[in-house]
Amino acid sequence: MESVVETLHMNKGAGETSYAMNSSLQRKLISLTKQAVEKAIKEILCSQRGPTMKMGIADLGCSTGPNALMVISEIVQTIYETSNTLNRLAPKELMLYLNDLFTNDFNNIFVSLPSFYKKIGQEKEHNQSKNNNIGDFGPTCFVSAVPGTFYGRLFPTKSINFFHSSSSLHWLSRVPIGLKDESARRLNTGKLYISKSTPNSVIEAYSQQFQNDFSCFLESRSLEMVDEGRMVLSFLGRESTDPAAIYGCYHWELLAQALMAMVSEGLVEEEKVDSFNLPYYACCYEELKMVIEKEGSFMVDSLETNEIDWDEGIESERGEGVARAVRAILESILEYHFGSHIMDDLFGRYAQILDHHFSRTKAKCFTFNISLVKRRE
Repeated sequence: MESVVETLHMNKGAGETSYAMNSSLQRKLISLTKQAVEKAIKEILCSQRGPTMKMGIADLGCSTGPNALMVISEIVQTIYETSNTLNRLAPKELMLYLNDLFTNDFNNIFVSLPSFYKKIGQEKEHNQSKNNNIGDFGPTCFVSAVPGTFYGRLFPTKSINFFHSSSSLHWLSRVPIGLKDESARRLNTGKLYISKSTPNSVIEAYSQQFQNDFSCFLESRSLEMVDEGRMVLSFLGRESTDPAAIYGCYHWELLAQALMAMVSEGLVEEEKVDSFNLPYYACCYEELKMVIEKEGSFMVDSLETNEIDWDEGIESERGEGVARAVRAILESILEYHFGSHIMDDLFGRYAQILDHHFSRTKAKCFTFNISLVKRRE
């Protein structure tokens, strides 16, 4: 597996192992950007010289389940409230775009749209009744799905005022090139991602892939965004400059242990593990800053970091709950490579390993929340 366009998607539907039922950590990440989103929306509205007729807003990597519509609902609410505070008309039309890869479960989102539109209508009536002295505070919302990778163009030139993305940019466009030596021998054996035993050449390949991808992301968004448009991004990263630092990779290291236990019992071929590497990268601040400055299209308005409990919002046994959450994210690409027949056994073992890990240490993940402003051309 190299490109993730056709293989990576969150588990569909609303069952026990679905993403819709196992995305509390991602919901927490979204909540942490609330202030940055409110500030960005206020700055966009304040920068308009006259009444704003329309705004283009895109959520990149929207996934599926309740979080998808929660994001755009809160953005619309922020536009209402900010317009009210500024004592001015809200934009008449909001173009709300939901983006994810082609295999995303968009249907799960679509069936929830009637309740979304009903809520927006109620907010519109509420704001109108409070502010009938200056006109209609409620824009008309048009929700569309835009399937495709955000590591490339998605929208027409200068059509978007605000981009949002949460829990997505740690996923790479592909497994990095360069994970084999000159004799085609695999270098990251027995692992799924970077670990303490990973060769430097593999680490450099991962870092380079991140730099290429994130630079492409920024360049694409700069072409699609209006001058002085804004973007709020949140994603997993690492605090240390060491790519093998525990917060950046321990959960993948433990999953590799579960797979290698199955190898030792003859349930999985060792070559299958050796030939699998995750299209994922937890960058550090220095890498993030370097790519933004080198690409040059955006200025950093704010950058915050947070530590979050990996079992955030999980009500069941911690190991079992975290294993289900990881399964909801990774099952599609693991199934593509290893087959569906090992999934129950694999994640059962993973849950046990996680329980043991949690008994000895508090599991944390490290996140970046960054707000960017497009430079004037």
